[in-house]
Parts: sequence; C-alpha cells; structure tokens
Amino acid sequence: MKKKAVIIIAVIIAIAVLGAVIWIYTAVKNDINGAESGEPKQYTLSIKENDFEYQVADKLMNNGIVIDNSVWTMWMDRHYPDFIFINGEYNLNSAMSYEEIAQKLQNPDISHKTVRVAIPEGYNVFDIAKTLEENGICSAEDFYAAVSTTDGYDYDWLEDFPQSRENIGFILEGFLFPATYDLGENTPAKDVVAEMLDAFDSRLSSKILDYCEENGMTLYEFITLCSIVQEEALTAGSAANIASALINRLDRGMKLQCDVTYFYAKSLLDHGFSRSVYDSYYTYRCPALPSGPITNSGTEITDAVIAHPKTDYIYFFSDLNGEFHFAATGAEFERLKEQYPWK
Repeated sequence: MKKKAVIIIAVIIAIAVLGAVIWIYTAVKNDINGAESGEPKQYTLSIKENDFEYQVADKLMNNGIVIDNSVWTMWMDRHYPDFIFINGEYNLNSAMSYEEIAQKLQNPDISHKTVRVAIPEGYNVFDIAKTLEENGICSAEDFYAAVSTTDGYDYDWLEDFPQSRENIGFILEGFLFPATYDLGENTPAKDVVAEMLDAFDSRLSSKILDYCEENGMTLYEFITLCSIVQEEALTAGSAANIASALINRLDRGMKLQCDVTYFYAKSLLDHGFSRSVYDSYYTYRCPALPSGPITNSGTEITDAVIAHPKTDYIYFFSDLNGEFHFAATGAEFERLKEQYPWK
C-alpha cells in the first residue's frame, strides 16, 4: 500500500512538473511570438549612451514587455548576435513579438543618437542655438529659455551674478564654454547648457578668481570684459594689448566705444529685447562695461586678459592687413590711421 502511494505521489509530481514545463514553454513561446492575452502593457524604453545589453533586458522585463530578461537575451544572442543598440526612446507594448521589438529598437520614436558638435571661441548664444537646432540637439527657442535663467544650475560662482537683471539679455551668455561636445539628439536644452557650464566650471582656475579679487572685479564683469576682447581681437597676439587699452579706458572713466557691442546689442533688439537692454549693451551709450558678455571666450583670451601688459594705450585699430596698432593719445591715433590704411 505504501509503495502504491509513493507511485501515485510520484506520478502526480511528474504530471505537475510536466504541466509546469508545458506552461512555461507555452508562456515563453507566446511571449516570443507576441501572443499577448488581455490589454497589452505600454512602456517607453529609453536607451542611453552608456547602457549595457543586460540593462536594456532588465528594463524590458521589469516593465512587462518581455517575460524574462534571460530569455530575451538568449533570443537576441541567437538571432541578432551583432545587434547595436541606438540611443533613443522607443514606444513598446507587451503584445509585440521579439522580432518586432528588435526591429523597433533600430528605429527610435525619439532619437538620442550622439552628434559631435563644435562650438568655437567667439560663438554667442545666437550662434550656439542655431548650431544645436541644425544638428537636432534641441530647438533654438528652448536653448534661449535655458540660458535666460540661473534656476536649476548649481555652481557656487552663480551666487555672485547680478541680482538686478532687467537689462541683461541672456544671463548665461559668456559662460557656455566653447569646445567640441558629444550631444544626443533631442536632448533637453537645460541638459545641454549644464554640460557647457560644467566645461566652464572645470576651467575656472584660481588664476581667474585671484585676478578678479586683486582687481576688484566680479567674475561676471571679468567674463564680460573677456568677451569684448574676444570679439575685438583678430589674432591671439593682439588680445593682451586690446585688454590693456580697454582696462585703461575703464580706469579713466571713459566709455569703451567698441563697435562689436553694437552688433550684439542689435541682435538682442531683433530678438525682442527692449531698447533699454540694447542701450545697456552698446558701449557707445552705456557708461562702462555692457550689462553682460557678448560672446563666449576660450582660455586663450582669459589668459591674455589676465596677463595684459601695463601700457598707456587708449586707442587701437586694425589695418587692412589685419595688423593692430595702438596709441596713447588721440594725435598719435590719427597719425597711425594715416600711416596704415584701415578702411
């Protein structure tokens, strides 16, 4: 009787195991084929640059798109051994077959494909916005909004920015470090700006901060001055003397009267900023430095400003060959303009 009971139990267990195997096999087969019963689960999969294959598999399983990450991984290894995941966002549902999912993962609904974008020294907000939009990174308008505020960015040096900003165009102009960036398509504009601010922050040396402290300047004023030197200097060699001349004008209470500020002020006006903002950037009208930077400078310019020589220069111009000439007096300035054709 005992033996018969053991046999019965063994048969029951075998049937249960067989049933479980059949159930699992059927469930896996249905999952692979996309035979979903009931309302399919919806999920937007985001694949980022540094995501590994197993992380993608985990996301699919944890959000109900595939039944098991190991099954999905084995199926992919067998059918698509050289599969390359593309950065982006994918709208998926649990009724999709593995083949449909694999095909979908080659065609993102929103691409985040990495694009290499060069932002040269001397690019201003308008130039950067155009470049980003042309490369599908973010819209120009979103970028303008992201550089119009310091909210959401966490850097100690932002605390010393001007509190009164009614005459400032784009508050983060000048701090968007010129470099070559690898950016994903359809990236939120604030993430792009944060990356540029990170690049600036990593190059904010004690040399710059010490110069500001020793000369009674805020970092914002220093970067504003550098931006004018960046736009005025046709060559790196001329930047230091231009900085010297501009600082001499500031020390004497003179207007800077730099033509390059007109073009930036006009761009702000054309973008919808007020006439008072225009006047506060145009250095033939404002008393000293403009309200803010007019472009984004590289380290070569900031170094030149810090290392500028002590001179008596007040005036300067470039001749038709691109050579700069400097003068301490108006008479000398006029004589040099006669000697070196400049228009």
